[in-house]
Parts: sequence; structure tokens; C-alpha cells
Amino acid sequence: MKNLRVAGRYAKSLIDLAIERNQLEEVEKDMETLRELAKVRDFAMLLKSPVVPPAKKRSILETILEGRVGEMTNSFVRILVNKGRESDLIDIADSFQNQYRDIKHISAVKVTSAKPLDAATLKQIERQLIAAGKTESQIEFTTKVDPELIGGFIIEFDGKVYDASVAHKLNQLRKDFDQPNVYISQIDAS
Repeated sequence: MKNLRVAGRYAKSLIDLAIERNQLEEVEKDMETLRELAKVRDFAMLLKSPVVPPAKKRSILETILEGRVGEMTNSFVRILVNKGRESDLIDIADSFQNQYRDIKHISAVKVTSAKPLDAATLKQIERQLIAAGKTESQIEFTTKVDPELIGGFIIEFDGKVYDASVAHKLNQLRKDFDQPNVYISQIDAS
């Protein structure tokens, strides 16, 4: 079960310490490394396992993280294991990334398109979002290809969705045609 409040507090503490020690960029990269490791099923299962004793988890995590993350992040992970909070590590890494983006004024934007978008198209989308004041001055794109969109794209950020896909427009037309036609009913009445 996710405990976002706890994750937010731990992430905030880590960010404050990283800023104080002038290691914010390093720790952010470490958190990204942890988020990537979490995609490995065995790593995620280790963090959540109540069967593996804390000392064993600490040993395994130190081995896995050696050379991949800095000393501050290693110490932080040890503290989490000692407090029995290792199962919250990935949520903490996610919260850290969100708080980092807020500090650095970076908007996370997800673009789903029917075909892969080139750098020029993404740059144009970025310029338009910034010019409209919809996002921060820096944008971090995540792209996804979904051929079922037929054409166009979907942009998601800050809980908003802008759907400019052909599939969406076709669905809107389909709904419009399913509505009773006022003009036909007037012709039938005459």
C-alpha cells in the first residue's frame, strides 16, 4: 500500500539535506537509478518482502547499489531499512523526483502519438506550451507511440489531458451522429 505522506516527508528531508550539502543533482540521479532498478521485479519484491530480514536486505541493497549511487543515497537507504521503511523506497524516489521538478521549475509532459515524433516537433510543442503559460519554463518529455490514435497526439501534464488525436475526433463525430437529429424530427412532423 502506498503511503504518499510518508514518502513525501522522507523525500523532502533528503532534498533538504542534498541542497545543504550541495549534492542535489547527484542525489537526483541516484533516485532515477533507484526508479530504474524498481522496474526489475526481483528488486521491487525484495523491498516489499516481509520474509527477508532487515540485515539481509541491507546487505543485498548495499551490494546492488555499490558503485551505482553516492554515499548520501546509500546512507539514506540504510536508514530506511533500519526504520523498516524500505518498502516505501520507490514511492520516496518518485516523490523526490516530483519535488525536484518543482524546485527546478521543470514540467513533466507525456506525449502519446500515432508515430514517433522528431525533435523539431517536440521543440514546437514545448514552445507552444511555454508561450501559453501552461507549463514551467523547462519541460521534461516522456514519449509513447500508440498506433491506435491513427494520427495526431495526446499531451498530458499537471493532471490535464489535451487530446488532439484523430481517434478522439472520430469518437466525437460518432457521438454526434448518435444524437437524435432535430432537423429530421421536424421534417417527419410535417
